Amino acid sequence: MSRVAIVTGGSRGIGEAISVALKDMGVTVAANYAGNDEKAKAFESATGIRVFKWDVGDHQACLDGCAAVEAELGPVDIVVNNAGITRDGTLARMSFDDWNDVMRVNLGGCFNMAKACFPGMIQRGWGRIVNIGSINGQAGQYGQVNYAAAKSGIHGFTKALAQEGAKKGVTVNAIAPGYIDTDMVAAVPAEVLGKIVAKIPVGRLGQAHEIARGVAFLVSEDGGFVTGSTLSINGGQHMY
Repeated sequence: MSRVAIVTGGSRGIGEAISVALKDMGVTVAANYAGNDEKAKAFESATGIRVFKWDVGDHQACLDGCAAVEAELGPVDIVVNNAGITRDGTLARMSFDDWNDVMRVNLGGCFNMAKACFPGMIQRGWGRIVNIGSINGQAGQYGQVNYAAAKSGIHGFTKALAQEGAKKGVTVNAIAPGYIDTDMVAAVPAEVLGKIVAKIPVGRLGQAHEIARGVAFLVSEDGGFVTGSTLSINGGQHMY
């Protein structure tokens, strides 16, 4: 029987690449999404990967959503916490809602999904959690105190939870992507994006499949001795 994985934000961008990579490994994948029904259904039709809709920032929705996945596909062995949003602005212009929404989804989603799936992994003696952080959680970024704080929190969350799972066969790791060629980055003004690329030593944006390869290793049997780690995939932009 194949492993079962949930990839949050798994039908678009980096999440889509991760979902497809895990499917190609023989994993049964459930791709979570929050809002765009049309794109999610198109993804499901194109890939054959089942999609499940819930808000990862909603604790009860995560418990119910993961239970629905388990009822349909089987016990969840792998969780990739990829879902995230941005509400950028300087602190002077940032509303509490801008702060709270990003913390609720980006960091709170990791907690909610772990609460839903980690106990079963511990009980079965095998599990993999990969949390998608960010270069901006390591280095900071102007106008992103909410996003940088949430992503930095993910790195701390990863190290702490890894200690709880290590002796039980459950690994918890993070990946910190740099600037990846996705819709989110495409929304950055061209002149700003050009300055960003100029600071990347390899001279280009990353590709979503390059992040997916890192996830594929961390969730594999070969990744069992790696836990509590953050893998930086950023083209050398921030060496941490």
